[in-house]
Amino acid sequence: MTSTSTTTPNAQEANEQNKGNGKRRRRLIIITLVLLLALILYGLWWFFFARHYESTDDAYVSGNVVQVTPQVSGTVVAIHGDDTELVQAGQPLIELDHSDAKVALDQAEAQLAQTVREVRTLFVNNNTYTANVALRSADLEKARADLARRQELAGTGAVGKEELEHARTAVQAAESALQAAREQLASNQALTDRTSIENHPNVQRAAAQVQAAYLTLSRNTLPAPMTGFIAKRSVQVGQRVAPGMPLMSVVPLNALWVDANFKEVQVAKMRVGQPVTLKSDVYGGKVEYHGKVVGLSAGTGAAFALLPTQNASGNWIKVVQRIPVRIALDPKELQEHPLRVGLSMDVEVDIANDEGNSLTGAVTGRSSPAYQTDVFDKAGQEAAARVAEIIASNSSSGKAGKQTANGARQQ
Repeated sequence: MTSTSTTTPNAQEANEQNKGNGKRRRRLIIITLVLLLALILYGLWWFFFARHYESTDDAYVSGNVVQVTPQVSGTVVAIHGDDTELVQAGQPLIELDHSDAKVALDQAEAQLAQTVREVRTLFVNNNTYTANVALRSADLEKARADLARRQELAGTGAVGKEELEHARTAVQAAESALQAAREQLASNQALTDRTSIENHPNVQRAAAQVQAAYLTLSRNTLPAPMTGFIAKRSVQVGQRVAPGMPLMSVVPLNALWVDANFKEVQVAKMRVGQPVTLKSDVYGGKVEYHGKVVGLSAGTGAAFALLPTQNASGNWIKVVQRIPVRIALDPKELQEHPLRVGLSMDVEVDIANDEGNSLTGAVTGRSSPAYQTDVFDKAGQEAAARVAEIIASNSSSGKAGKQTANGARQQ
């Protein structure tokens, strides 16, 4: 009785322990299978998907920061824009005191008007000198005729020797007068030959002075070189500014791009034209941008730093370098969800197709500049129109000037 009662509890404990070990073993097997399945799934995901993408969060929005700088010196009298304001290309931003420039323009215009009248007189003098040549020719013919008659009468004694000498002297005087008239005509024609009033060198020189003065006056108003938002305004009313001094900046937010700084071990398969997916910290993951790789920098960021590292020094520690990759954004997406220069971006590049070129091809035969503005062309056109107006108002007409020149050449 005693032996049976002592063995029964031990058997129960053994059975319970065996059941616990079986459950633990099954848990370990399940966990192991789950881990193996997870590893297999991760391997499949990496093989078919992840290895075809390179990503980084070291990426920032970049754009053109166009500085507004004066071309002439002057005192600021008005500012037509402030930070964060949108301005259109050609819109006046800053005005300088233009009193001195206006006086200089008035003087140049007066000089041009006077020069046109003087040149017009040169053309008119061609006709005067031509008429004088004809008059002197008639005087010479008359003197020669008088000499011939006196020579015929000299043999008869009707004409004295002294009178005959006077006739010869009159012929010589008439010849000299004719020669002087011809020289005057030739001298004046040299100033007007093969030209017209508006194309005369004196007029062109005075016109150039008017254009220079007009441009100086127009440059006292600083326009916005392109459409964008004002930033970094440092100019104040009453400030004396010099040519080239930065006064404010205009940032066109419709032409932004992203500079993504990838590690040097990530760019081996990056090629120009590869698709890119981007997300901005401003909008979070709910807004997704799409772009493409347009170029890789010619060097690492450290190589182009203000103080580049000296890797040849004795104190050298290898650091993984980063290469800036330029990414163009979709203009429509950029318009729907505007960005600002300097914002952080999360970038993911699809490198599945690595058959392209990692370097941007040489741009040959470019028909137009990459960036350009025509807001400064208006001043030159207005100056040319003002010059033409002054010439027309102080001359008979361009057509008459040409006809006068042609008439002088015919003589």
